[in-house]
Amino acid sequence: MEDLQTLSQQIEAGLGQRIRRKQIALGELTLELARADFLASCTWLRDEAGFDQLIDVCGVDYAEYGDGTWEGERFAVVYHLLGIHSRQRLRLRVFLDEDLPVIPSVNAIWPAANWFERETFDLFGFLFEGHPDLRRILTDYGFVGHPFRKDFPLVGTVEMRYDPDQRRVIYEPTRTEERVVVPRIVRSDEEGRYDARN
Repeated sequence: MEDLQTLSQQIEAGLGQRIRRKQIALGELTLELARADFLASCTWLRDEAGFDQLIDVCGVDYAEYGDGTWEGERFAVVYHLLGIHSRQRLRLRVFLDEDLPVIPSVNAIWPAANWFERETFDLFGFLFEGHPDLRRILTDYGFVGHPFRKDFPLVGTVEMRYDPDQRRVIYEPTRTEERVVVPRIVRSDEEGRYDARN
């Protein structure tokens, strides 16, 4: 914990007002950074703080978050960094505009961001300005929408399948019924066994 406090103080001394909020929880330091100086902050974190590896980039949709009382911005991008020599981890979070979720690409700083940013673009619809090849990576050509957004419909209206008789992919209306998804809760008993209950 002392290492995280020291790291937090060092980063705060280097980034100053670029940090909107910081938190130490679950053994990791999380920084919420301002969008305005985001690339400069990331460059400083790589060059001066030693976070030379990007481990992951993911999107977050806070719509209906928790008990439904979330009043902050809806979308955020989260970056997980690793300092190879210091063996320290850092989580960055940047909130995006809901109407036009755009953030600069960190691909020039950490080349590993290339596919992570494409995946986040595909699943959440976040735009990474300056990305060298921002196109869908998991969904089909012509796919409409972004499936990890919480307002994405659970049931589609068109089904795609390969027809061996026509020797091509065909589209036809779905044959599924709309359903309500109920989350399953996993609980642990006294002996350490896990039990999945509805």
